[in-house]
Amino acid sequence: MEVLAQAKLQFAQNDRIDVNLLDQVVRIMNQMSGKEQAEANQILMALKEDRDSWTKVDAILQYSALNESKYFALQILEAVIQHKWKSLPQVQRDGIKSYIVSKMLELSAEQSIMEQNQLLLHKMNLVLVQIVKQDWPKQWPTFITDIVESSKTNETVCINNMNILSLLSEEVFDFGSQNLTQAKEQHLKQQFCGQFQEVFTLCVNILEKCPSNSMVQATLKTLQRFLTWIPVGYVFETDITELLSANFLSLEVYRVITLQCLTEISQIQVETNDPSYNEKLVKMFCITMKHISSVLSVDLDLAAVYKDASDQDQKFISSLAQFLVAFIKEHVHLIEVTEEVIPENKIIVREAHDYAIQILLKITMIEEMEVFKVCLDCWCWLTAELYRISPFIQPSSLYGMMTTVREHPRRRLYREYLSALRTTMISRMAKPEEVLIVENDQGEVVREMVKDTDSIALYRNMRETLVYLTHLDNKDTEMKMTEKLASQVNGGEFSWKNLNRLCWAVGSISGTMIEEDEKRFLVLVIRDLLGLCEQKRGKDNKAVIASNIMYVVGQYPRFLRAHWKFLKTVINKLFEFMHETHEGVQDMACDTFIKIAIKCKRHFVIVQPAENKPFVEEMLENLTGIICDLSHPQVHVFYEAVGHIISAQIDGTLQEALIMQLMEIPNRTWNDIIASASTNDSVLEEHEMVKSVLNILKTNVAACKSIGSAFVTQLGNIYGDLLSVYKILSEKVSRAVTTAGEDALKNPLVKTMRAVKREILILLSTFISKNGDAKLILENIVPPLFDAVLFDYQKNVPQAREPKVLSLLSILVTQLGSLLCPQVPNILGAVFQCSIDMINKDMEAFPEHRTNFFELVLSLVQECFPVFMGMPQEDLSTVIDAVVWAFQHTMRNVAEIGEFIHKREKKYENKYKELLIIIVQRLIVDNTRMTVLSTNRC
Repeated sequence: MEVLAQAKLQFAQNDRIDVNLLDQVVRIMNQMSGKEQAEANQILMALKEDRDSWTKVDAILQYSALNESKYFALQILEAVIQHKWKSLPQVQRDGIKSYIVSKMLELSAEQSIMEQNQLLLHKMNLVLVQIVKQDWPKQWPTFITDIVESSKTNETVCINNMNILSLLSEEVFDFGSQNLTQAKEQHLKQQFCGQFQEVFTLCVNILEKCPSNSMVQATLKTLQRFLTWIPVGYVFETDITELLSANFLSLEVYRVITLQCLTEISQIQVETNDPSYNEKLVKMFCITMKHISSVLSVDLDLAAVYKDASDQDQKFISSLAQFLVAFIKEHVHLIEVTEEVIPENKIIVREAHDYAIQILLKITMIEEMEVFKVCLDCWCWLTAELYRISPFIQPSSLYGMMTTVREHPRRRLYREYLSALRTTMISRMAKPEEVLIVENDQGEVVREMVKDTDSIALYRNMRETLVYLTHLDNKDTEMKMTEKLASQVNGGEFSWKNLNRLCWAVGSISGTMIEEDEKRFLVLVIRDLLGLCEQKRGKDNKAVIASNIMYVVGQYPRFLRAHWKFLKTVINKLFEFMHETHEGVQDMACDTFIKIAIKCKRHFVIVQPAENKPFVEEMLENLTGIICDLSHPQVHVFYEAVGHIISAQIDGTLQEALIMQLMEIPNRTWNDIIASASTNDSVLEEHEMVKSVLNILKTNVAACKSIGSAFVTQLGNIYGDLLSVYKILSEKVSRAVTTAGEDALKNPLVKTMRAVKREILILLSTFISKNGDAKLILENIVPPLFDAVLFDYQKNVPQAREPKVLSLLSILVTQLGSLLCPQVPNILGAVFQCSIDMINKDMEAFPEHRTNFFELVLSLVQECFPVFMGMPQEDLSTVIDAVVWAFQHTMRNVAEIGEFIHKREKKYENKYKELLIIIVQRLIVDNTRMTVLSTNRC
């Protein structure tokens, strides 16, 4: 466009600024798109980066017709102040300062002008604050006095000055550590505190006289900022607490900001035992509760009111919750009246405390999650406090003998309130991490696919609170839960949401009751849930109830371990659910089964009373029937669970038999595939056949993960064939790449072949990491493994090299230690240089290879260090380069691995020093590398 070309030429002359032309460019920037917008942006950025552009700011501010252009000018000026202020002559600095102050006074002289230029004025305030940070107090000692005096001349000027003070407070006390040196930050803080008397007096005068709503609101907002840092004397040795609580809560326009001020006061840490401070706090609290009670009755349904309330009313309730939580957590001891006969002078305090707890309970029932989290924080803290008074579980036999057991006065004070809180916690219980079946926004029952970390954190806090509540009165908790369950069974409150929350609550209190009470309670819950499952019709209903049954039983391993018949019934029920095709039920059944298997594994491998053999044998005999309807990933979870059970068998012979029985099904298929492949390996080019191999390997990995070193028999049976398959598939992948280039790696069959290779490496890594028999690994695993894997890694194209090879080698080095030293040259020869060539082009390519490679180097230096001392100089230089290369990485894990030299053992200290000297000598030659080796590394 002609305008842009003209602007580009005119702005480049650098002697003056055509403000009208600038306005046109800014309009293009804001209104156009595509090429024109990009070119306009480029012109503006060039103007902003011009070292003399700040000299044109006054002209732009004075003559421009666009606030956007003026804002752009202020951005230029702000950058100059932040980065070049001290280099400007004093005359120019004074001129800029005077100009900004005069423009601010001009824009804040009248209400209408200030409203029209609100954004621009705010930017000017920020610019002025940047000047203050540079010049105050040395070059501008009268700043505080100037701003206080100017506030007395004009109401709108005063409002803007309050905004400036608020911004300055933020810059110094909230964000000072981010944009100021430590010395400068400390100096400004001391200066602000030292001169704060004038500002405080101004604020108090405004609050006492209340000249206008806008002025009072601006003052309260600024005061709220100050209250986070001002000396406590201004709060507790003046009448500010009474002034705030008595005068501004009765007016709706001031309630929210006043409560925010009172919240800041409640959080002030007072390091004195002066009783007058406590008296101030108690009086402030009582007056506040008196005013709030005139607005919010304890009989009000706040949850319903909040839904239909205006934004301002919702902010008020939220601010009230924050005030109550802050005051209770910091000063609850001041307002708890625990005497049975209340003294007359404490009646008002007791009433205020009772009202505060009741209204906080009402607020806790509001559906707004952020408000609920604020309240939950307080309840979790309070229940923990009450529990610590007497941290032991009361036997149920004492329930009817409360007259003989003296209850702590604080617990007695909160007894009724905590009972109401239990109901709220149970009815609002958050979803735990383990649950996979949920109701979505459309009301459908679906499997939860993504873990919601916020929901998990909320569940943990709620569980902690409910656990404390149960310890404080387990009978009341049990009664509340059984009542809720009865309402589900009789249909009075049945809904998926209500049932889910109840069962999540039931599961969360596992271990809080004595065993006898837990048994009675759990039997009742499971019985009613099973009855409800029989009673309800429809797959969705049954899926929700089934998932809740599985969740609850999985949370009570102590009960399951103590009651074999019930445990057996539960497991058989889980096996039934494994045939349920409704989405998510099978996943839930498998996940619950593995959880129970881990916690109760010993009970499955011993002969239980009235049984003629261990249940694990019965399970394995019916294995095909149990897993026939499960998907492959579900079968892998099942195999891992059974592996945990088998690992509990201490008789080696019996354990081996169980492993062979468990692996019979995958072994049968594996043997058939191997037999076919030995005749004609082209069968391994059939996609379905390769996918079948992959599934068998994943099944082996799942079992090996939980069985551990005892898996050696199964691995021994298939080890030779594993390596043969690895070699065959490697050749096929290499042939495909040779024929079709790197695009062959995107072929689905080739990708599956590579997945098989990777899974073989994962299986071997899993077994080696869990096996402590170094001799077995060194003599039987390593030689054929290196023959199959190392050569393949070296000869392959970079994109086809498996990063798991490097990871497997790291595990081998860590497990075998110095026993592997004779093999280190072979390892380095095969993987070192070719890996370096992959990753030394940049800092980002091949990220998994990169991390695994440096982990391998780390493990070699830690476990096989003497080998490096015997290396030829050229090879050692390559190792040193790799170390330096690791130092330079921006990937944190790689850079940390690069600092492995610090971890050397004492016995290699002298040799380590020799290596370090060589590294330093090489780095001195290359100054660019020397900069990356910090002093602490040397």
